[in-house]
Amino acid sequence: MSDNWKSRTKLVHGGTRRSQYNEVSESIFLTQGFVYDTAEQAEARFVEIGEDEFIYARYGNPTVAMFEKRIAMLEGAEDAFATASGMAAVSGALTSLLKAGDHIVSAKALFGSCLYIVESILARYGVEVTFVDGTDLDQWRAAVGPGTKAVFFESMSNPTLEVIDVAAVAEIAHAVDAVVVVDNVFSTPVFSDAIAQGADLVIYSATKHIDGQGRALGGVILGSKELIRGTVEPYMKHTGGAMSPFTAWVMLKGLETIDLRVKAQAESALKIATHFEGHPALERTIYPGLESHAQHALVQNQLGGKGGTVLSLDLKGGKEVAFKFCNALTIPVISNNLGDAKSIATHPATTTHQRLSDEQKDDLGITPGLVRFSVGLEDADDLIADLTQALEAAQA
Repeated sequence: MSDNWKSRTKLVHGGTRRSQYNEVSESIFLTQGFVYDTAEQAEARFVEIGEDEFIYARYGNPTVAMFEKRIAMLEGAEDAFATASGMAAVSGALTSLLKAGDHIVSAKALFGSCLYIVESILARYGVEVTFVDGTDLDQWRAAVGPGTKAVFFESMSNPTLEVIDVAAVAEIAHAVDAVVVVDNVFSTPVFSDAIAQGADLVIYSATKHIDGQGRALGGVILGSKELIRGTVEPYMKHTGGAMSPFTAWVMLKGLETIDLRVKAQAESALKIATHFEGHPALERTIYPGLESHAQHALVQNQLGGKGGTVLSLDLKGGKEVAFKFCNALTIPVISNNLGDAKSIATHPATTTHQRLSDEQKDDLGITPGLVRFSVGLEDADDLIADLTQALEAAQA
């Protein structure tokens, strides 16, 4: 392996370990346990696990280790722990760090399940939680104090696509030795450089862009070796949220093409957002790559000017019109995933964020007419034509 390899090369070859058969495609080691030559060897391994040694699939597996190594190389992290789902990664990262009496500051714009973990689960077990507007650095400064153990936020929020300044929040948090935990799904590992910008733990739902083809649930937590092996791993291996070997193999295959897929999707997303900005049937078109986006300047610096693969369309007429629009689409599917090769339309107010109160939805800008649109790999002109006819059908 070469440290000088570019990203695409790392995504194809990074972390590969071959068996004695020298297979081209990575092997799937479908085994729950491993055999020791002697009882003494077993005893020694339970004291200290070597670089190429394994005990039990919940603790680690050769196929899973390949995925962890490869995604860590892409992210620029020292280490990674692969999990059963994106939410296993979120809950594992936060609960491994925090205990009763600790204080966490979180952005209030969170995916519904993330909000449940922070607002309900952590608070239930005695963690003090403070919510802030993630884009307002003064609120972070006011909320983060000497007793703050961690901060948590989505670098690009779901579904209103607010972009939070990772480096600035990290500076605030690190001043009091708080751990910076970033859910980086919408920014993607292709465009984001969150570790270099100050994040201590970066979380991905591998279900999204990493798989990218709607096949498997998975997640990953990335960070320093000290945090991953010293804090995250002990919690995860004992509570059972590890990734399966087959899923890890699927994710390895996904990583081989993620750079090509995500860049093509982002290019189409910008073209679509530009086309529909100012459309008379829309209250607003939200896409971080548009100059009209509130954090457009930050996007240029933090994400290299790339706005990601998702845009949101806020239709005039509320829920009824939004439903008509979704039902009239012929190419995109209606679902609640994102980052897929297939374009996906989602109505957040009634699905992914339905558990929020009307007041919370209003505060976050999740209106009844908002449709989140995850751009797939279809031809952008075909998508524009289909979205156009759907908007016309919804207004009829």
